[in-house]
Amino acid sequence: MQKHLSRPFSNPPKPYLSYFFSHSVSKTTYDPPFSPISKSPKPKGPKPKLPDTTPNPNPPPPLKSDLPFDFRHSYSETDPNLEPIGFREPKRFSPFGPGKLDREWTGTSAPARDEVNGCRVEEERRRVLGDPLTEVEVGGLVEKYRHSDCARQINLGKNGVTHNMLDDIYNHWKRAEAVRIKCLGVPTLDMDNVCFHLEDKSGGKIIYRHINVLILYRGRNYDPKNRPVIPLMLWRPYAPIYPKLVKNVADGLTFEETKEMRNRGLHSPALMKLTRNGVYVNVVARVREAFETEEVVRLDCTHVGTSDCKRIGVKLRDLVPCVPILFKDEQIILWRGKRDQELNSDISDANEKSLDA
Repeated sequence: MQKHLSRPFSNPPKPYLSYFFSHSVSKTTYDPPFSPISKSPKPKGPKPKLPDTTPNPNPPPPLKSDLPFDFRHSYSETDPNLEPIGFREPKRFSPFGPGKLDREWTGTSAPARDEVNGCRVEEERRRVLGDPLTEVEVGGLVEKYRHSDCARQINLGKNGVTHNMLDDIYNHWKRAEAVRIKCLGVPTLDMDNVCFHLEDKSGGKIIYRHINVLILYRGRNYDPKNRPVIPLMLWRPYAPIYPKLVKNVADGLTFEETKEMRNRGLHSPALMKLTRNGVYVNVVARVREAFETEEVVRLDCTHVGTSDCKRIGVKLRDLVPCVPILFKDEQIILWRGKRDQELNSDISDANEKSLDA
């Protein structure tokens, strides 16, 4: 009994608890080896003023351009005679900006308000061009601007001759007599069309043409101070919706014949392999030559893109001419059409000429 009473009421603290309490609170002040240096506060300057978002009660008047043609996003890659069946954005959204142009946007173009006097426009163009260049002058300009390291160069891509490109041409003509234009992609299928729109819309003259390289001359009497007003497009408008390019059943064929033509074209060797943003100046001639012996032709357009494949098909349909019957996996299948109809039309034309004679 005495042994139990002599025993203490609580156990003494264990060694590890005493060590924890003795080292938990440091007796020295906190002094790290690299103490941060207090930075002096920067003097507070005046706060920048926020832009005024209130509408201007007196907005600037809309720009007026005397150019005698309808404004379009692309002049060489769109057909003004083809009417769209729908639009992807409302017509009230003009790409020139709200109230920036005195022309009304119709969804595809901004038509000129005044009637165009063709004779007067042609006379003004002849006056600016002046006397024709001599062979020596042409040779000097070509030698100066035809090289790939020319500083006065404009790249023409799949959109062809665009509206804003006209402003780039006039900017180069401020300090240079000519500008070098390098064409790539779908527009190179029809270089005659590109040259026509460059001369027609800019007023210059093509003095050199080699494959896909052009040199556009401004004219002897060109004055940069009297350059026309070209309102810029602030964004690219959405392309309208056009009728379907490939029909389920081609004209002149039945459903089974169309299906057979498509299968034959897919399993036939490719006539050509087109590259993305390549030069297609010889494609039309190659397709015409192939149609002399073949009824169906396949073009391998791997990595070209679906959009460019359809653009190529549309141009070949009009230039060759032919009938696109399938676009699948970046492959274009072209059918030459009914030869009997062509022969009958040729015979009827020959008979009419003989009767007239």
